[in-house]
Amino acid sequence: MKFFKRNKIKEDKAPPVYPAPVTANAHPFAVLKNYSPLTMTEYELYSSLRQAVPIIDAAIDKTVRLMGGFEVTTNNDAVDNELSIFLNSVRTNGGNHGIFPFITTYINDMLTYGEAIGEIVLDRSKSEIAALYNAGVKDVTIIADESPLNLKVCRNDSLKTPVKNQELIIPTLLNPQPGTVKGTSILRGLPFVSEVLLTVFNSLKTNWERIGDVRFAVTYKPDNNSAAVTKKQAQQIADEWSKAMRSSEVCDFVSVGDVNVKVIGADNQILDCDVPIKHLLEQIIAKLSLPPFVLGLSWSSTERMSAQQADILTSELEFYRSLVSPVIAKICKMFLRLRGFDDYVEVKWDLINLQDEVELSQARLNNAKAEEIEKRIEVDDEDRTGY
Repeated sequence: MKFFKRNKIKEDKAPPVYPAPVTANAHPFAVLKNYSPLTMTEYELYSSLRQAVPIIDAAIDKTVRLMGGFEVTTNNDAVDNELSIFLNSVRTNGGNHGIFPFITTYINDMLTYGEAIGEIVLDRSKSEIAALYNAGVKDVTIIADESPLNLKVCRNDSLKTPVKNQELIIPTLLNPQPGTVKGTSILRGLPFVSEVLLTVFNSLKTNWERIGDVRFAVTYKPDNNSAAVTKKQAQQIADEWSKAMRSSEVCDFVSVGDVNVKVIGADNQILDCDVPIKHLLEQIIAKLSLPPFVLGLSWSSTERMSAQQADILTSELEFYRSLVSPVIAKICKMFLRLRGFDDYVEVKWDLINLQDEVELSQARLNNAKAEEIEKRIEVDDEDRTGY
């Protein structure tokens, strides 16, 4: 019988392996990651898109500028003069004057959000147009008034209270979906692509912070010294190395013993980002219907391809002009009615660029040459036949 029981030595179990905590390293535009279509968050989403991806913001701004100017004419020269003075002097948002700042903001909202809402502000006597105001699309909601053909603008509250003086409100929907009164933004379809593009950019930022900013690993292999001496020598090496790194002048680091210095991340290679970024930008530019050369991207190598892209851009701008022309006409007609004039107006847009004028003149020249040749053929036929 054993009086003393030997305690069994418990074997030390290896501790479990835990994953190292990683700090979330995402780009600041989280609304793009949580994108859900056809909700009220679309407005905030599209605003974030323009802020996050500069090429989208630049494309919309250039599209608005490329639409050019316009003039409004009537059948009376005296009325044209008064109408021109009104269009150049009417007050608009932010203390601006003239209808062009109003139309620029209107087109900007229409392209970005798919909806644009303007308001004609009358004076207290309601006999003159005092100002033009661009209402925020986030503050109002457009609904159908007894018929999908009649639009009603309501406040964006729980009761959907209709705003007063609906006849002074000018809403415009861009490519509304069938059976709805909701416009479609030209940015629709870009959140996912933009999210991938921002992920690539954010990864580049992280990699350059880790690899681009050179960091060193100093390894000291001590001799057969005591732990206290080794710790003191290691601390001295660390202090001198830190002092050398903080110095504004180039200095050398001298040490006694087996000291090894390596650059952290020098063996790593940053992934090539040119190809994926170009593919993503191609998707974005294709959706925005802008030629790459307008945004400073030299992708088209032939002059003929650039001319075809310019023609496509011209057709897009003509389409946007057709949506804005009724807005301009409604403002001018109300001004003429309040003055007691006939409300007939015609909106004439400027030529988009000089290339269009050259092409039109070339087309007229070709038609004139063709007509002249046809007349010569007819004269020759008459001379031969005698008729």
